[in-house]
Amino acid sequence: MVAETVAAAIREGAEQLAKTSDTARLDAELLMAEALGVSRSELLLRHTGDPVPPSFSDLVRRRAGHEPVAQILGHQDFFGRSFIVTPDVLIPRGDSETLIEVTLGIGGGPGKVLDCGTGSGALLLTLLAEREELQGTGIDNSPRALQVAAANAARLGVAERANLLHLDWRTPGWSSDLGQFEVVIANPPYVESGAELAPSVRDFEPAAALFAGKDGLDDYRILIPQLRDLLVPGGAAILEIGAGQAGPVSDLGRAAGFDVTLHRDLAHRPRVLVLQ
Repeated sequence: MVAETVAAAIREGAEQLAKTSDTARLDAELLMAEALGVSRSELLLRHTGDPVPPSFSDLVRRRAGHEPVAQILGHQDFFGRSFIVTPDVLIPRGDSETLIEVTLGIGGGPGKVLDCGTGSGALLLTLLAEREELQGTGIDNSPRALQVAAANAARLGVAERANLLHLDWRTPGWSSDLGQFEVVIANPPYVESGAELAPSVRDFEPAAALFAGKDGLDDYRILIPQLRDLLVPGGAAILEIGAGQAGPVSDLGRAAGFDVTLHRDLAHRPRVLVLQ
């Protein structure tokens, strides 16, 4: 970087990142805010004329190498809250906020929620933060992911209501001591094993949380038949799905004895199935 001011460096950084990012300007602003130790809004309001911090060029270099901004910063916003992220967990995405909205819209009184594949904890912990009467259990087969979720639970002040367990729904008997829940949520792996992903996803996010066999349905096939035993009478399972999966996952739900309702995201894409 040869720019002398923050504003000029942001322009140069955005030009460099345009080769690999669809959000180059935003990326450059977020990275500059990180280098300055301020928020993006503070950066734009008060610091555009400041000298360029030495660390900015290295942050841009990392992003130009496809490293996700969230991993560079160490956090990602989701449903109005900031979550710690590391390479051990999927980065929370805005599309998944549909699952939160659907779950909150189901209603009902105090109860228990189970999150299968909790990762960073973004889904489960958001629900606990939104509804103080909820008790939550999150399972994951990655101890490192559970460490991230625990840090996020403490950060959000919901640790006392979040029971985080090292369990794998692919292992027989995994749920024998869990009891039943009013709601089960899951954003399981659903990417086809041969799918072409952006380098920022393929090379930096955990493959075990992404891929689920040739058609992306392996984990649904394992998890959905187990849901009835996990739910109280009248309970609901809320599942995120990938593109083109509404039909086959709905079929799996009906075969397991559920009524299935589809919900779309803000882009009107099929995103969430409710099994009741």
